[in-house]
Amino acid sequence: MTDELTITRRVALVTLGCARNEVDSEELAGRLAADGWELVADASEADAVIVNTCGFVEAAKKDSVDTLLQAADLKTTGRPQAVVAVGCLAERYGEQLAETLPEADAVLGFDDYADIGARLRRILAGEQHVPHAPRDRRLLLPISPTDRVDSAVALPGHGQPSTDAIGPYATEQTVADSTRDVGADAPDLPDGVAPASGPRVVRRRLGSGPSAPLKLASGCDRRCAFCAIPAFRGSFVSRRPTDILTEARWLADQSVREVVLVSENSTSYGKDLGDLRLLETLLPELAAIEGIDWVRVSYLQPAETRPSLLEVIATTPGVVPYFDLSFQHASSDVLRHMRRFGGTESFLDLLAAARALSPQVGARSNVIVGFPGETEDDVEELERFLVAARLDAVGVFGYSDEEGTEAATYDGKLDDDVIRDRVERLSALVEELTSQRAEDRLGETVEVLVEFVGDTGDGPIVEGRSAHQAPEVDGSTLLVDGALDASSLTVGDLVTATVVGSDGVDLVAAVTARR
Repeated sequence: MTDELTITRRVALVTLGCARNEVDSEELAGRLAADGWELVADASEADAVIVNTCGFVEAAKKDSVDTLLQAADLKTTGRPQAVVAVGCLAERYGEQLAETLPEADAVLGFDDYADIGARLRRILAGEQHVPHAPRDRRLLLPISPTDRVDSAVALPGHGQPSTDAIGPYATEQTVADSTRDVGADAPDLPDGVAPASGPRVVRRRLGSGPSAPLKLASGCDRRCAFCAIPAFRGSFVSRRPTDILTEARWLADQSVREVVLVSENSTSYGKDLGDLRLLETLLPELAAIEGIDWVRVSYLQPAETRPSLLEVIATTPGVVPYFDLSFQHASSDVLRHMRRFGGTESFLDLLAAARALSPQVGARSNVIVGFPGETEDDVEELERFLVAARLDAVGVFGYSDEEGTEAATYDGKLDDDVIRDRVERLSALVEELTSQRAEDRLGETVEVLVEFVGDTGDGPIVEGRSAHQAPEVDGSTLLVDGALDASSLTVGDLVTATVVGSDGVDLVAAVTARR
């Protein structure tokens, strides 16, 4: 009989949703690679397909289900024997998703991540996986933030040890954590897997670009009336600075030049470690890592963005002067109904303080329109704020009920056509305003990270992102010849350039020098 340990299994990871999910997928990839799985990009060539789902809003849920169904179709035409759902949709609905989507061979929750290789082997062997019953993950952690750090609750992206006993399928990570000896007794990890030494990190990159997300924390303690995320991601837990710095150094060794710090709420970082200003200390240390040229912070809560954090982000060399501020609305009445804080004047003061420190800062946000009880006056107040704010990018979303949230129980729900009209109205305004903001940057000197070099048939094309443009959400910068020939650039180059044109939120810039 063939020893099953000699069989190399192939697995493909399909990631949906936000950058936090990207980090989680790369942790899964690291665990699988360390456990002997071969990672493949083409799902049709895999024995098992893992779909890392998003469960944030209805559109994301539908996309996740459609992707699972598409992957399941491959079982009839290609190599795949199993399709497995993981991620937020799987965690949020568990057994309910398994029942309504029998095309998926298994639905795994966050508690399964640490032993993902063993789980997949059992599924491929025909064992029936019993999906979890969904539960409010906030109830799994202590109420006091300072008591959470050493909890055994599963936290995707935190590189926690396996829960399986040491055995034939144990990963190198399991061995290292069980022996607490990461020297000669710990097996070598495969190429590209973060080392199980010092603060133990398990991660394997699934992309090759010069930018990578880096998880700062998990969960959220805020109770926004419209948001279900804390219920399935849990309460707020910071990663230790040593873990973050170790992973950032590893990313630098993988040719990453920009790390993007991601979490559900970056402004809360450190509160459970006894220092609410720990992010202000961590950012300069990350920026000092050799090979890391840009450090970007995402997901800032305006009500928690303190002056000391503003100053560090806006003035520290190597930290991108960029503010991803979760305003959600500008009417104080709507914000209170959302269980949030602030309003037009306080938000404008925050932006003014950032621009006083660094006039060229980038600023983006998302807003929700059509929240229960929103009036025409509230919409006009939001419009007034957006005109004055001069944001570089804005996402406009129409409100929809999310089960399990407080807002789903509110009276004063608006008709779908009213919400749709307001989304279209605000989207048109935002398009005009952000285009104008891009035009305002004409003549500015910007730093650009090169992300694409190719040829469209009409000649070479070189694209990247300026410092005020975050990956995938804020537009891009097309580089053209200036004092330096743009065609001489390669992916990963960091250059200075002068903005000479714009198209919507996208810029055109003439290269002046390579950094």
